[in-house]
Amino acid sequence: MTLLDRYIFRQFFMNLLLVLVSLVAIYLLVDFFERIDNFTEAGKSLGLALTYFLLKIPFIYDQMAPVCILLAGVITLGLLGKNRELMSLNAGGISLARIVAPIIAASLLFTILTVAVAQWVLPHTNTRTNEIWYQEVTEQVANGIVRKGRIFYRGKEGIYTFKRPNPKRNIFTQFTYMAWDNARHHPTVLLTAQQATWSERGWFFTRGQLKTSREDGYDLKLFKNLRYDLPDRPAQFFVPEYRVTEYSLYELHQQAMASLKQGDWQGMVAINQRLSFIFLGVPLLLLSIPLMHSLQRKWNRDLAMTIPISCVLAFFAWALWNVTQSLAQAAYVNPLAASWSIHVILTVSGLILLWRVNRT
Repeated sequence: MTLLDRYIFRQFFMNLLLVLVSLVAIYLLVDFFERIDNFTEAGKSLGLALTYFLLKIPFIYDQMAPVCILLAGVITLGLLGKNRELMSLNAGGISLARIVAPIIAASLLFTILTVAVAQWVLPHTNTRTNEIWYQEVTEQVANGIVRKGRIFYRGKEGIYTFKRPNPKRNIFTQFTYMAWDNARHHPTVLLTAQQATWSERGWFFTRGQLKTSREDGYDLKLFKNLRYDLPDRPAQFFVPEYRVTEYSLYELHQQAMASLKQGDWQGMVAINQRLSFIFLGVPLLLLSIPLMHSLQRKWNRDLAMTIPISCVLAFFAWALWNVTQSLAQAAYVNPLAASWSIHVILTVSGLILLWRVNRT
């Protein structure tokens, strides 16, 4: 790594830290004034409120990462231009593409860090903040819980555990039901099936076994297809939609593969939506840098103009990304195309602009 690369790296990460801290502070401040009344009305302590807001920081970081990359890159290049460093580098025969290279590399490193946070940190912090807000403050207690991609539910007479690839369909995989006799302290029914479905006609199970108790032991029945009445319905397996924020990237991928085997694309929509949002900052930066550089040279304006234009660009990219996600969820567009087409458009446009700037 050359001295120039180290210098631009350092400038980028200093600006990135400044932007990140500023945006997180603004987000926390607004969120604090919106929610603190809920904590006081519920009679919760200030310590619990502070815990909630501190654990919210990884979520805010995850949401702000693409914008932070964009603003940090634009500010870095803008300061280089304001201090006449960019002009000196160009006069020395160093092209804009060479100057931008360490900024793009640094943004990729930051994006990889964001992926790591989404995989190993965010599921734990989101789980705790959801528990504090939905269960302790607003008292919206769910009937079911999710642990490592499996749903656990305590029913009227027994305990259910299963995977549900699509929350909108009553199709379950890796299904297990166990009823317990409290007086005799042993299970009365143990039902396992590779797949379970429910309709108005009742429960139907595929490829599994049914174990029922009798006075002197148990009866075991292996089956390929079975209709068996259970005391609970899927409508009672309430797991709120915010639970998806508690999944790691690996768990989202596993759910996507499971739902894809059932012919459902919603899981693929979720994992591609999650990953594409994390990586949205790099294509935005790649387009904005040559665009801002051209505007600076044409109109001789500084950061007072480039930063607002970058924010407008980020807003339109985010809006277009949301439109494509809505089309994917409605099954009008392939999830891969919906999630990554905006990245391809921004990247190709940025490379073309960068090539044209280098030629002039």
